[in-house]
Amino acid sequence: MKAILYEEFGGPAVLFVGEADRPVPQPGQVLIRVAATSVNRPDLVQREGRYPAPKGESAILGLEVSGLVEEVGEGAGPWQPGDRVMALVAGGGYAEYAIAYAGHVIPLPDVMTFEQAACVCETYITAYLNLFMIGGLRDGDTALLHGGGGGVNTAALHLCSNLTPQARTIVTASPGKIERVEALGADLVINYREQDFAEEIRSYTQQRGVDVILDHIGGPYLASNLKALAVGGRLICIGVTGGPKAEINLALMMVKRQQLIGSVLRSRSVEEKSDIIAAFSQSVMPFFADRTIVPLIHQVYPLADAAEAHRSMQTSSHFGKLVLSVAPNLR
Repeated sequence: MKAILYEEFGGPAVLFVGEADRPVPQPGQVLIRVAATSVNRPDLVQREGRYPAPKGESAILGLEVSGLVEEVGEGAGPWQPGDRVMALVAGGGYAEYAIAYAGHVIPLPDVMTFEQAACVCETYITAYLNLFMIGGLRDGDTALLHGGGGGVNTAALHLCSNLTPQARTIVTASPGKIERVEALGADLVINYREQDFAEEIRSYTQQRGVDVILDHIGGPYLASNLKALAVGGRLICIGVTGGPKAEINLALMMVKRQQLIGSVLRSRSVEEKSDIIAAFSQSVMPFFADRTIVPLIHQVYPLADAAEAHRSMQTSSHFGKLVLSVAPNLR
């Protein structure tokens, strides 16, 4: 099968189209003929050699796919060949075929295209898990979302609007993305290049702070995040793109009863992911089925242009998801 491969770690130029063995589904797994996949920030980190695939999983990039079930392993019901599906995978998405565990597969609503479905399982599930299942966001709360127009951030705004319509959302964004973030329903957008987001938040919330922060920057934002966090607030770190280390004032954190929570989806157990996906399917998938939520796609690239898609993500020039079309004629 064709797949995007790399023989050494490095920049986008190391990616190339090559041949790989077609995977074989084991008990509890399904083989999916991939119609589309998408580019996520962890793909770039893996390409650079700083985020290896979990043991036993494909080293091919790609964390979410959409397509048709091709083969079904023993005990992987209720899936049948020909089913239109989307799936969370721990690797292997940038290829013509990918393996997924049965509990990590979601039926594709008829109203969704394969390209739209390829945007769901990594970003929307990440946002749902961390804001709602871990962060406990509810109506009346205020959430801070870092990341402007990135995939997780736009997904988080969609989820907040529909699951907690009475919650307030604050977003940090670069100047060129502020208006588009406002159009997605953010209550306050802060220009992080020119404004101190912690001070802006303290002013906006009348010194109270926010209840939940979803952060992928890491170390450089830690002090400001805790300053912006309310008493009893939860800071959920899902990435360290700015660096992994920082000093922390534990005394202040204790007095304010704040929680600092680290969270990664990819390394969780098969069973835990299945439970998360089951909860997501029940709570969120109806919004896709009636088109209340439509994933925001910045651009669709042919699979062979994966390197160009990586360059776009690396410069943060995108707004929404970057999709790779693997089999554009698959229906």
